[in-house]
Amino acid sequence: MLNKIIVKHQNIPLASIFKKKYLNESNQIPRLEIKNDLPEILFITTYPPRECGIATYSQDLIKVLNTKFENSFKIKICALESNDEQHTYPDAIKYFLNTDRPKAFTNLATQINTNVNLQMVLIQHEFGLFKNNEADLKQFIKTVEKPVIIVFHTVLPRPNSSLKANVREIALEAHSIIVMTHSAAELLMSTYGITADKINIIQHGTHLVPHSDKEELKIKYKLSGKKILSTFGLLSSGKSIETTLDALVEIAERNKDVLFLIIGKTHPSVVNHEGEKYRSMLETKIEDLGLQEHVRFINRFLPLAELLELLQLTDIYLFTSNDPNQAVSGTFAYAMSCGCPIISTPIPHACEVLKNNAGIIIDFNNSKQLAKETNRLLSDEQLREKMGSNGLHRIVPTAWENSAIGHAMLFEKLGDENFHLYYKLPKVNLDHIKKLTTAFGMIQFSIINQPDIDSGYTLDDNARAMVALCQQYELTRDDNDLKYIQIYFDFIKYCLQPNEVFLNYINEEYNFTKQNYKTNLEDSNGRAIWALGYLNSISDILPKELAKDAAIAMESALVNVSEIHSTRAMAFIIKGVYYYNSTGVSQKNLTIIKTLANRLVQMYQHEADKEWKWFESYLTYGNSIIPEAMLCAWMATDQLIYKEIAKSSFDFLLSKIFTKNSIHVISNKGWLKKENKSEPSPIGGEQPIDVAYTILALNKFDEVFKNEKYFKKMVAAFNWFLGKNHLNQIIYNPCTGGCYDGLEEDYVNLNQGAESTVSYLMARLVLEKSLQRAPKNIHKAVAKHNKSMKL
Repeated sequence: MLNKIIVKHQNIPLASIFKKKYLNESNQIPRLEIKNDLPEILFITTYPPRECGIATYSQDLIKVLNTKFENSFKIKICALESNDEQHTYPDAIKYFLNTDRPKAFTNLATQINTNVNLQMVLIQHEFGLFKNNEADLKQFIKTVEKPVIIVFHTVLPRPNSSLKANVREIALEAHSIIVMTHSAAELLMSTYGITADKINIIQHGTHLVPHSDKEELKIKYKLSGKKILSTFGLLSSGKSIETTLDALVEIAERNKDVLFLIIGKTHPSVVNHEGEKYRSMLETKIEDLGLQEHVRFINRFLPLAELLELLQLTDIYLFTSNDPNQAVSGTFAYAMSCGCPIISTPIPHACEVLKNNAGIIIDFNNSKQLAKETNRLLSDEQLREKMGSNGLHRIVPTAWENSAIGHAMLFEKLGDENFHLYYKLPKVNLDHIKKLTTAFGMIQFSIINQPDIDSGYTLDDNARAMVALCQQYELTRDDNDLKYIQIYFDFIKYCLQPNEVFLNYINEEYNFTKQNYKTNLEDSNGRAIWALGYLNSISDILPKELAKDAAIAMESALVNVSEIHSTRAMAFIIKGVYYYNSTGVSQKNLTIIKTLANRLVQMYQHEADKEWKWFESYLTYGNSIIPEAMLCAWMATDQLIYKEIAKSSFDFLLSKIFTKNSIHVISNKGWLKKENKSEPSPIGGEQPIDVAYTILALNKFDEVFKNEKYFKKMVAAFNWFLGKNHLNQIIYNPCTGGCYDGLEEDYVNLNQGAESTVSYLMARLVLEKSLQRAPKNIHKAVAKHNKSMKL
């Protein structure tokens, strides 16, 4: 599998970056062996065009697995069929299993066992799919000579002896089990006697949603002025839609503008056995109750985008299943991901995820409860918003991207020694950057992904944003980027005061706030100078007027730099002057660099010892910028001591924040102090900005020293954004282009503010820029890493 490297904003597997970048003189990849075929994983599942929940589930999961882990494995699909359910599938599907034909199980097992590339099998299990063939399934699992993973979509409580023995035998034969709720895992252990080490909880995936304006969506679908209730899914009597219809009489009396959307066609299996009997009953009931103006059927299998928009405009989502054994529901999980407040019957999934005011649980078939709770929510918009937000925070960790990570980690665990996960580099997405940016500047915070104008603006964010957009413009030469560079540059100039000092905080009315006079602004001044220096460094590709204005602003900003003594501010200034000096060596600029670098040398020599090679007696935030600045100082002046201190301090820092395969930056829950240097950093409190600064520094050290360990660590650090962290959850949101605000001990802060989003973008772009230093004639190679080289 050989393809030319294309670096401009492509989806590039991060493992292949490492393979491309470090070749010896004979263009051979060191310590790597070429593997011609990726390991294959066979999914045995229903699959579209078959219309059922598991088919949709598998399609969504497989799509994201392929998106996140290209060049890690190949997923093959075996479509589950029966004599009554046969379809025409895409050409890519080569395997089929008709569960009504016992020999089909034997034939499939033979195909699996003779395929040397196929490493494992995953079976999506639902009792209805194998109801007459569980014995054949058990024999199939025993016959297959590869690891088998069973995904139990339902685990029934209080089984009879036959069911219990059947499930237990399947579970014992499987190498690993996946369930989607803690209650299902507990049932397997307590009722079926399965040991915990065999069970993996990977919650039902949900789609990341951009969260469009509810009223605008109602206008789009001609639903303005309506209070929308909805439910969706393939229709069957188990949905108990009549529970809502009975409640709707009372709801409509108090809410004349209410409309209940019943979204989805009748389940094909139901149509095969009884036609549209259930839908017809509902239509008759609607007429008998006089609800024609308050109910609308959407009798289609909707495209995903349309479905998610209808859910986003929904005011309350109603889930009224009458089956207490329904373990999970992808339908209300999707509704939660769209920010809907949920009212649900007490299936296990709902009881787990709707805790702590994330939704409302009602009894089965209880229309009076449903009417009461619906009317309460419809009368309280603030409560609906609060409940929707709580639900969103509960469900977003189950995004398909995180589900894919959970599955992929299990595949890696069960695979052979050559099975490794390689995260794929996402495309550059400026959507959230642009959403945060007004004509004045970049807004500081977001509530989820909605910019919070009340938070105002900061020089810090706009300085970083200008650096990022300069990086972007260097790569693309897209004139649209210049618009944003100009906005951020104008903002920086707006913050520069007549005394040549920058202020940082500006409110939504463009006024400087009192916070400027209560906070040390040296670091903000340093960031502004860094940004201006970077802008000047690309002056040869900027419009002449902008380049001229950038030089004037830089000269003004440098007037008072000698009075700044903050460690990180000095580091930012050194970086900024280094970039500024790249356009033409100036003795004045060299003097500034030496003055500030010498101060950092004195600090280092005062604090450093054999076991603590640092400038201060503690490691706090933004640590990587200091050794990077010292390296820049050496590059500008050739003073060898700067280079020596840069390398020793940076290598020391890396030893504190990297494990073998991942990064764990210093937690803001507790800085690392010299006297406690052997203590591990607290879990959580990791900020995207610290990871990004580390990547920027690694890039500079890789550029200078050409040591593969720096590039390898750069890739590992970037993987932190993609899910290689202690929660195994994404920090970068590919749907919005935003980055979550922090990684805590047991959750991710879902707000996507300016600092985190720009930090991700800087890291993403500097990684791409690093690729452009690689030889252009290198081809992709699918390689087998030994354990020590695993990214």
